[in-house]
Amino acid sequence: MTGALVRLTDSGLGCPTWPRCAPESYVPHPAYGIHGVIEFGNRLLTFVLAAIMILTFVTARRLQDREARPRARTIALILLAGIPAQAIIGGITVLTHLNPFAVALHMLASLALICVNVLLVHRALGVRRQPVSGVQRALVRVTFGALAVAVWLGTVVTGSGPHAGDRDAVRTGFDPALLSHIHAAAVYVVMAATIAGILWIRSRAAVLLLMLLLGQAVIGIVQYNIALPVGLVLLHVLGAAVITAAGAHYLMSVGKRAEQPRATAPARPESATV
Repeated sequence: MTGALVRLTDSGLGCPTWPRCAPESYVPHPAYGIHGVIEFGNRLLTFVLAAIMILTFVTARRLQDREARPRARTIALILLAGIPAQAIIGGITVLTHLNPFAVALHMLASLALICVNVLLVHRALGVRRQPVSGVQRALVRVTFGALAVAVWLGTVVTGSGPHAGDRDAVRTGFDPALLSHIHAAAVYVVMAATIAGILWIRSRAAVLLLMLLLGQAVIGIVQYNIALPVGLVLLHVLGAAVITAAGAHYLMSVGKRAEQPRATAPARPESATV
């Protein structure tokens, strides 16, 4: 959310260099004004997230469930490594003067870390999976894949629209209206696949995902028709993060159905011998 706020307030170059904020200082120069404060505040959250991930890793090592402990520890370590990796991607976006594809990668990396967090919750809490058939699992995977494509298309739309993070930042050059319609079509595909999951699998996770998709679609349609006000765009970014988490939960909520043992004919009694 703070990353979106940086972009929506034209504060993307509030700290014009990286890893320093200014060429001569790690903190923003007063001349940078509120833009420097917003960008620097977003950078400071990196240390907050790193501290949380360190505590998460320590907690994963202390899980009482010995079977879940190694997996949770590995996932927590991936999350811990993801924080500095994300900081580097953020630095690249600044050094490339907010290249829209670098900005999109920065957003997608955040969403990927959210998915890993959902996996950690599932493993640490031992969330039971709903047993489904192989075809049903394929449907869930297709749904999540379509969701990933829709979210990626959303970042491409953003890279073509008016909120660039800085007034002088370059855009992709694509037609934002056309991309918006393509993005919407991808969302409709995700909705259709999710409805199929509700009717066929009867998954509660699919119901949750559909409700969030409907809310996100309403926000997207409204913001498109009233010239993308900052407040609604910020809410739409939050919706993308929540939907990504719900999609990951749906993906991880199903598992392989146990095979039924085959019935065997009773053994014939051996004939008595005289």
